This record gives sequence, C-alpha cells and structure tokens, in this order.
Amino acid sequence: MLSLIGRTSPLLDADIKHYSKPLTDRVGQSRFLVLGGAGSIGQAVVKEIFKRKPLALHVVDLSENNLVELVRDIRSSYGYIDGDFQTFALDIGSEEFDALMMQQAQSAGYDYVLNLSALKHVRSEKDPFTLMRMINVNVFNTDKTIQQAITLGAKKYFCVSTDKAANPVNMMGASKRVMEMFLMRRSQDIAISTARFANVAFSDGSLLHGFNQRIQKQQPIVAPHDIKRYFVTPQESGELCLMSCLFGENRDIFFPKLSESLHLVSFADIAVKYLQQQGFEPFMCGSEQQARELAQTLPVQGQWPCLFTASDTTGEKDVEEFYTGEETLDMARFHHLGVIKNELVIEPERLQHFENKIAAMKAKQCWTKEDIVVLFHQMIPDFGHKETGKYLDGKM
Repeated sequence: MLSLIGRTSPLLDADIKHYSKPLTDRVGQSRFLVLGGAGSIGQAVVKEIFKRKPLALHVVDLSENNLVELVRDIRSSYGYIDGDFQTFALDIGSEEFDALMMQQAQSAGYDYVLNLSALKHVRSEKDPFTLMRMINVNVFNTDKTIQQAITLGAKKYFCVSTDKAANPVNMMGASKRVMEMFLMRRSQDIAISTARFANVAFSDGSLLHGFNQRIQKQQPIVAPHDIKRYFVTPQESGELCLMSCLFGENRDIFFPKLSESLHLVSFADIAVKYLQQQGFEPFMCGSEQQARELAQTLPVQGQWPCLFTASDTTGEKDVEEFYTGEETLDMARFHHLGVIKNELVIEPERLQHFENKIAAMKAKQCWTKEDIVVLFHQMIPDFGHKETGKYLDGKM
C-alpha cells in the first residue's frame, strides 16, 4: 500500500515510538466507547486501542456485517484481552443507543468517547434527503453524543473532522466545518479534540477501494487524471486519531505534517501502479462503452481497460489543505503531527439559527438542496460551493 501512495515508510513511526509507553499506560487504565467503529477508520482506531489492552472497549456501528468482520479480524490478529470488549449494532440516533448510554451512566461509564461516524462522500450531496441525513449524522448526532459523554462524566470526547473542512467547497466539508463550530460550544463543558487528515487509502467506499472491486468483477478501472490527493494508510489514520484523543489539549485539531513522506499523488498514477502490482498493464480507452467492452477480453492478454478523465462533478476540491491562514499552528510538539490551536469562538445566535432552520425544514417535511446551500452560506460566509449540475453517480 505504501508504494502505491508514493512512500517507503509509515508516516507516524517516530511519534508512536516516542509516546509508546504513555500510550500503552493510558489505554490500559481507561474505558473507551468508539462510535462508528466498524468503518475503515473506526476499525483502525479500535485495533490501536485493543492491542494496548484497555479496561473496556465498546464499539457501536450501524453495520452488523462490518462489526462481525471487525471481531473476526481482531480475534485472528490479536486474540483476547482481560478487559470488557463488546460490539453493538446500533444507530447512534436511536432509543436503543440512548438506553445503552443511560445504563453506562449508572455504572462504570467511559473515560474516552471517540466518534468516527460520518457521511463522508461528496456524492451524498446529490439529493436533498441524503444531504439532510448527512447534517443529522455529522452535526446533530455529534452534538447529541457530546452531551451524553458529559452526562457520563467522560474525560474527553474525540471526533474526526476532515481536511475538506478547511475552506470547504462541498457540502460534506461544510457540514464538518459547522460541526467544528458546535464542538467549540461544548468544549466549555468537556475536553474535545479532533483531527483533519488526508484520504485513507483503500478505505471502504473510496475510489481506491473501488479498484479492488473492479478487478474482482472484471470491470474497467476509472479515475480522474487531474486530481491529486494526500493519502494515509488505515493504520496511520487510527494512530492519528488515538494520538489526538489521548494527547490533544482542549480544542486541538491534529493533522499530518506535509513532507517528503506525505505529498500529493494523482488517482490515475495510483491506478497504474495498482494494476502493475496485480500483474496487468493499463490499456487507455477513449469512452465508457469501449472500456466496458474490452473488460471482457483484455484481462486474459495481461492488460486492463482504463478510462482516465477530467473531473467535472460537483464538490471536487482543486487543492487539499489541512488548515487555513487564519488558524494558529503548533508545529513543534510532534515529529510528524501538526496541531491547530483552535481559538474559543462561540456564536450562539448563529448556531441557534442553524438548529432552528433545520428543525423548520424537517417539520414541513419539505426542503430543497438550495435551501440547505443558502443556510451553509449563512454559517460559512466564504463557503466556496460550486454547482456543476453533474454528480459522481452519473459517471462510471
């Protein structure tokens, strides 16, 4: 995986080795709740916690199948611990989850609550209904579970943001930017830290994960040739989240430092390297139809049909960035991690306006994407959203 994303060594080795003992000691003395723990990043976080033998590790996720695979993976790789390890196939917004949290509040509770749940795809903004669910998951479920963590007496609440929250151009990034505003309000009552990081290579649902699926199903490989992104491995994403959770101060946002080890890589370049690792040479096609047809014959000749095109869909960001020029940075504390020292800026009227507007839309059971775009512009005055009228679901 490292060679595919243009690296020869793990990104955070120096920091993980330097903090090895305090990491192990703190995990071994603590109880953890991981929300959204069966997604790619969530599973990576759960493994980083599990192998350091916590007192308790509870994992909540909507995907029953992914939870099963997570347990199989952990048992096969790490075995067992003396601590209390349990998984729960629950919706964070459900009454059943609320009952779990209530029972924990009356018993041992949790020291750390980590929220990895999110609707993360740019394609989720294609319709107003999925877009509203994205707001519920990324903003309101986060706010709700912070309040529950406070009731539990947790020491710390961690959640994942995204590099797309810095100068956002799509609705997913904007929802995470709004989430960060809500975090600042709750940070007066509980210590909160978060992380913005790059694309997680081969995470579920990602374009690189799709390469695996296309090979298995003997279908063409498709990628944009004009988009470059930063990539971290799943393990690096888990390490980054755990470092922020355990060592981040209140309101800190962690991010990976840019260096020779972390640089922009194009999807098309990764596709070529990926196919060569699989034993195929890429064959460049001129249309979707040609690519589909050649997928039936080329593989047996040691070639694979590829379609590399320019990006023209809504929500694609030209340049990825982890912070803005207005944010204060601490670049000296860690070897390969930077920290945004987030100022406590709370605008209660603006947050209340957002809540009221969303509540009114839900009460009418009628809203448009344009209604939500206008609201995001009110929350984020420099929101750079550009509507092209084209979405990823309309392409191969």
